[in-house]
Amino acid sequence: MGLLVCMIFMSLGLFVRQMMDSDYSKLLDRAWSMLPKHLGTPVRFEMPLAETFVEGNTTIIKNFSELAGKLRREPDHIMKFLFKELAAPGIKDGSRVVIQRVLKQSIINKKIEDYAREFVLCHECGKPDTNITELEGVKIVKCEACGGWWPMRRIK
Repeated sequence: MGLLVCMIFMSLGLFVRQMMDSDYSKLLDRAWSMLPKHLGTPVRFEMPLAETFVEGNTTIIKNFSELAGKLRREPDHIMKFLFKELAAPGIKDGSRVVIQRVLKQSIINKKIEDYAREFVLCHECGKPDTNITELEGVKIVKCEACGGWWPMRRIK
């Protein structure tokens, strides 16, 4: 008799666990359906790579406008960061940027990755869904996905 009761409770527990798992799946599916579609895709942001070439004593980033578009930031802000980090002056020439120094493509891509890590990717959840906004006179980077925010470092 005791064994029978024990087996009934075990099967009842298994049944309850399956019901809970089923309810959880339904709730999870419902939650995902309410989120914006772009948040559900696993990899939707790939670090943009600069296409560069050297011409004399200058390095030219020929796809700079495309980089700024992928990062969703103002080109002037990205240029200011790059020129400061690379310790070289430069100018914007249409959709490209001319840096007054010979640089390897890997160095420029590393600096673009540093820029994205600091000013584009959320420090809390790692998603690229951030905007630069202002809070009480201070520029901040705010994440649309998780709501996190942090003060934006000034580029001097």
